Amino acid sequence: MDKLLRNKTAIFIFVAPALILFTVVLFIPIGTSFYYALCTYDRTTRSYSFIGLGNFQKMLTDPNMRIALKNSLFFLLFSCISQLIMGLLLAGLLTNIKKGRNLFKNVIYMPCVLSSAALGLLWAFLFHAKVGINNLLANFGIKGPAWLYSTTGFITLPMWVIAFVALWQYVGQSMMLYMAQISGISKSLYEASYIDGATKAKAFRYITLPLIKPMVGTAMSLNAIGSLKFFDLIYSMLGDKTENLKMDVLATYLYRTGFSSKGGHHYGYASAIGIVLVILCLLATAIINRIFKTENYEM
Repeated sequence: MDKLLRNKTAIFIFVAPALILFTVVLFIPIGTSFYYALCTYDRTTRSYSFIGLGNFQKMLTDPNMRIALKNSLFFLLFSCISQLIMGLLLAGLLTNIKKGRNLFKNVIYMPCVLSSAALGLLWAFLFHAKVGINNLLANFGIKGPAWLYSTTGFITLPMWVIAFVALWQYVGQSMMLYMAQISGISKSLYEASYIDGATKAKAFRYITLPLIKPMVGTAMSLNAIGSLKFFDLIYSMLGDKTENLKMDVLATYLYRTGFSSKGGHHYGYASAIGIVLVILCLLATAIINRIFKTENYEM
């Protein structure tokens, strides 16, 4: 085995398939997108013309881009904070119960594996202006708000509604990650703290939280990347109304600009939006890793 590991030819043979796959599927498309971001697309001749940073300069004066960026950053902050709080709360509660733990865990995690498009259609029906929740409120003489159609406020009501739906769908993922990390903590640490008079709340604060800090960083990185590239739930709940409702995020604005007939098939500008999205994902991940950088502990 040692001789095999020192053989560079053998190492290359084993690494080559994965390297080729990553190059074809990942590196080449990313490089192509960087080139397209510096070009403008001519629909008549179906050709690209190099314009340098023209697409990025256009973003500075594009009001739709500002709305999409604002909504994406809201989604980022809301998802990271809410999933952290709810995920830790659920993980702490389920770790300390014995009966029904697997049942509750499966019920909470189930939405994560279901189709976001199907769930979006379900929630769109529930939040419809005339049926669903509003129909139930009407039975009590209460006029429900336009859950998915309101355009008032710095952050519109549809944005808040979809953010809470996303929390309901994906909080199970954070919960499972935290539970996996908590289960690896030695029980002797808790027993020693209880002997010293610590309550379960204090044990959670001073033992559990410091020891699961690396997993908190991992979970928040996943939440940040997922929230920035969020598309399917928003589009299935709102369809093509994202522009009219001021509900565009970067992913929906990219799609509408590059692939929707209403957007005019501006592939170069859409590629530039994609580059901004990639940069935001890398920046958010770097900041989270910096905040939750910690030493490794023996558990």
